[in-house]
Amino acid sequence: MCEQLPEKKYPNVVFMLAKDASNALGKITSAFYGHPSEKIQLIGITGTNGKTTTASLLYQLFKRLGHKVGLISTIEYRIGEEVRPSTHTTPNALILNALLAEMLTKGCAYCFMEVSSHAIHQERISGVKFKGGVFTNITHDHLDYHKSFKEYIKVKKTFFDNLPSTSFALSNLDDKNGKVMLQNTKAEKLTYGIQSLANYRLKILENNLMGLVLKIDNLELHTKLIGDYNAYNLLAVYAVALELGVAQETALMGLSQLEAAEGRFDVVFNSAKKLRGVVDYAHTPDALEKILNSIRKSKSSESSVITVVGCGGDRDKTKRPKMARIALDLSERVVLTSDNPRTEDPNAILLDMQAGVASEDRGKVLVISNRKEAIKTACMLAKEGDIVLVAGKGHEKYQEINGVKHPFDDKQVLEEVFAQM
Repeated sequence: MCEQLPEKKYPNVVFMLAKDASNALGKITSAFYGHPSEKIQLIGITGTNGKTTTASLLYQLFKRLGHKVGLISTIEYRIGEEVRPSTHTTPNALILNALLAEMLTKGCAYCFMEVSSHAIHQERISGVKFKGGVFTNITHDHLDYHKSFKEYIKVKKTFFDNLPSTSFALSNLDDKNGKVMLQNTKAEKLTYGIQSLANYRLKILENNLMGLVLKIDNLELHTKLIGDYNAYNLLAVYAVALELGVAQETALMGLSQLEAAEGRFDVVFNSAKKLRGVVDYAHTPDALEKILNSIRKSKSSESSVITVVGCGGDRDKTKRPKMARIALDLSERVVLTSDNPRTEDPNAILLDMQAGVASEDRGKVLVISNRKEAIKTACMLAKEGDIVLVAGKGHEKYQEINGVKHPFDDKQVLEEVFAQM
């Protein structure tokens, strides 16, 4: 499939010419696999933050309700009980349609998938039919790729613009761009929110490190998930479940049993020193602010928050000083460190982050390039009752340096350090 025929021809290879090769490839691949997306209840979740958690929670819920379910996410791909490593948040058209076809063959009735802005822009979902689309939120991210926030919004909106009238479009009305996503869609327009007069609403009754107590449709829901942002994720899951025909009380009962996605507010305890560690994938300014606000709301007034955070290399540089600034504003101490430097010099990334440190805050900051040492140092700084947040990598089991992925697991390192204290 190409937009320009090569000069050299190859035996036994058929070249197909198209004005838009990516778009055509998606449609042809869908046809090749028998249009699998039309035969499975496919829900796409897009937004800056919350995609992985929402998709994973929907997978868990429908599995608990006795269905065979598929999952396509940043962390992993699942076909029923079978787990496969994820290569991309949203795979290319060939892999995507092959996965959907295999899900159908193995009896899956539903599939919940993340839809990244890269995938929308690169037309990886061309030819794919969604039963429903969910918009979580949109904040500063991927500007290295999309060049401007306006362009980033436009790309996300394209997903909803292309939904058919037989689908539903569910949008977070509390996000200032929530209405924008629904402007031109042919799909049924639905909204959810905590502060707005949305179709689906809830009230947060309790929010602490033991979980959330929520009120939805005048019924109380106790859940192990933590933080305001997870209240939004749960509300989106509840709305999707009801739109897919699940009874209200059945959905709420299922929600109360759900577990957080790996690397999303993963809590580690040190009972000897009464320390708590939190591992989270927060790698955008908005996500970091939300996780820190959630920790601050749920901690005691005597407890301090010590944050370990870095920024990835070969990615949007403009968010680096913002990440440092947010960490400083919402933590008592901050350790700046490496994330996945990729092909960049880790020290150059750290210098970019330090641009967000005001002179009066320099005493609150340590700069330790070695991530393991940074985590260890943060734990040594912690006193009884304090909370150590290790942000940025979450579920990832590696650290990418100069094109090589070295084994590294934030949660494992945190547990090892706690065990030695």
